[in-house]
Amino acid sequence: MKIRIEDITADAKELAFAEPENEINRVLGAGPIREYHLEGPVEVSVSFYRAGTELFFSGKLKTRTGAVCARCAEDFDAAGDRPFRFVLSPKSIGYDDDTLRAEDLEFSLYEGDEVDLSPLIREQVLLALPTRPLCREDCRGLCPHCGVNLNRGTCDCRVEILDPRLEAIRSLKLPRT
Repeated sequence: MKIRIEDITADAKELAFAEPENEINRVLGAGPIREYHLEGPVEVSVSFYRAGTELFFSGKLKTRTGAVCARCAEDFDAAGDRPFRFVLSPKSIGYDDDTLRAEDLEFSLYEGDEVDLSPLIREQVLLALPTRPLCREDCRGLCPHCGVNLNRGTCDCRVEILDPRLEAIRSLKLPRT
C-alpha cells in the first residue's frame, strides 16, 4: 500500500486495507523462522497524519497464523492482533544510522513523493511472532523415548528420575575381586 506524501496532512486520516501474505510467507519460508505461515492476508487499520516533515502512523494488525508447536510438533492456528506505531522522517534531513538509539525503533526514514507501507507492515508482522511457537503454554510435548504426544495420552515408557548429582558416580566401574 502506497500513500502519496502530499495526501498526508495535519488532519488525521483513517485507512483500512488487506496486505497480501505472499511476501511475508516467502520471508518466513526462506529464513530462520520456518515454524510459521500466514493463512490469509494481514488486515491493517491505520491512522496517519503529518507534523512538519515527519509522518506519524499508528494502527493495528490482525493476522491468522499457522504454526508448528516447538514441543509436540503439531500444527495449530494462532490469531494475532498487534498494535503498531512508527514515525517517518525524510531521508534528506541527514539522519545517520549511528545516531539512532534503542528507543528510536519506531523511527524510520522515507524518500521520494510516496510512502510504501508494505515493508513496514511486514516488519511489524515478523516482530509480532513469538520466538518459540507453542500450541498452548502447558504443552507437554513428546515422550523422548517413544514419541507419543503427551497432550493426547500417556505412554508405557518407564521413566527413571535420577539425581544428576550422582551422574559421576554412575560412570565409575567397581574393580573385580
